[in-house]
Amino acid sequence: MTPAAIVQKLWNYCNVLRDDGMSYGDYVEQLTFLLFLKMADERTKKPYCQPSPVLAGYDWPSLLKKDGDDLFDHYRHTLEKLGQEKGLLGLIFGRAQNKFQDPAKLRRLLVDLLDKENWSIMSADVKGDAYEGLLEKNAQDTKSGAGQYFTPRPLIQAMVDVMAPRPRETVCDPACGTGGFLLAAHDYVTRHHKLDREEKLFLDTKALRAWELVHATARLCAMNLMLHGIGGEKLPLTVGDSLAADPGERFEMILTNPPFGKKSSTTIIGPDGKAYAEKETIERDDFWATTSNKQLNFMQHIKTLLKQHGRAAVVVPDNVLFEGGAGETIRKKLLFECDVHTLLRLPTGLFYAQGVKANVIFFDKKPASETPWTKKLWIYDLRTNLHFTLKTNPLQRRDLDEFVELYNPVNRHERIASWSDENPSGRWRSYDYSDLVARDKASLDIFWLRDESLENSDNLPEPGVIARDMVADLESALEQLKLIAEDLGEEVLDI
Repeated sequence: MTPAAIVQKLWNYCNVLRDDGMSYGDYVEQLTFLLFLKMADERTKKPYCQPSPVLAGYDWPSLLKKDGDDLFDHYRHTLEKLGQEKGLLGLIFGRAQNKFQDPAKLRRLLVDLLDKENWSIMSADVKGDAYEGLLEKNAQDTKSGAGQYFTPRPLIQAMVDVMAPRPRETVCDPACGTGGFLLAAHDYVTRHHKLDREEKLFLDTKALRAWELVHATARLCAMNLMLHGIGGEKLPLTVGDSLAADPGERFEMILTNPPFGKKSSTTIIGPDGKAYAEKETIERDDFWATTSNKQLNFMQHIKTLLKQHGRAAVVVPDNVLFEGGAGETIRKKLLFECDVHTLLRLPTGLFYAQGVKANVIFFDKKPASETPWTKKLWIYDLRTNLHFTLKTNPLQRRDLDEFVELYNPVNRHERIASWSDENPSGRWRSYDYSDLVARDKASLDIFWLRDESLENSDNLPEPGVIARDMVADLESALEQLKLIAEDLGEEVLDI
């Protein structure tokens, strides 16, 4: 079966379970538990003959033997027992709960859908792509909020294409979500290089490293990596807050889309009995500035994680480009101490999380120097006069072809601008370091193209696109106002 056919088969059954109140996210999670048990059982048989990591009596055959309420009780006990284990089992089954309402529907998923397929003999591409398809469908369910962990795959592919990871390079994602960047990097190296046995082993077991804060998301990432044949017996994934401390590890490449959203805060009860939000600022000796802004902290953290001359590609919201205070300090330090060479301005309508205006910053870490490492910042504007929607006009990889070509990954020091006085509609131009630091707050929020919709009403986008962009602008403005109010010590309630 093709990945699309498998996804459709599994997804059709999800629609049956939704009548029982099971969400898309719950379904993918329950599927992950059962798929792990099924594949663990398959690997105990020929030609693998491997010992099962699953405790006897809590494995796949023990589930198949039961029905009705007995099956329900045993499934619940299985999740509890395996969730208490350490290592891989704890990662997959930690805090697991049975979300089925009807034993008959659990039995049908076990027998009719999962047991009839031999998942282990499927190629990693087929079963991995099938699982990726389920994760994308889950991200499309805007009510679940799963979209915040899912970066559009065409954007990931373009980022990896220009970064061009090589054999024996280490690649890290300190906020990995469901693992899209790691999988794309693995796929790129496999497709573009003829690997010897040692290089292939290094790629599968040592090249990739990831952190994820949310256990439920880390579980999906772990399964995604396993289905793609990555990680061996020890998955390269840590569940925890990657910003908490410098892990001491260093990497040649970082590809990541850190979480957007509010500053972290903890609610505390004051002496007067009232609740106060105390912002969680992160103080680290390796950081340039102390701030409670997560995105700015991730930029500093990524700088620390890189080896000398290591390369990074990071998705960041607009506020990272222009925010004052710590934001200005961090931008100036980044421009001086690193080679910040490329900025990709992304259009709205790409992300499943609403109201996101984002960019991709590309920079290289450099050794100490008395002169700034950034000489020119090249900017590609994929935002002005371009309108994408998740349903009717989703971003395709081909929409980024011009950016990838102009980036010139083979030799990025030989770039040619597409913008000029003769071609004012060109989307690719450069700015010198002196021009960047002379701007107010060293803002990198730079645009030069005329917005055609402002000049000619015939060029206006569809009403739905206009409405969505207005909502995005209002939400962004509201978020900024909330941060200002909180900085002034005012308590702001979520609406």
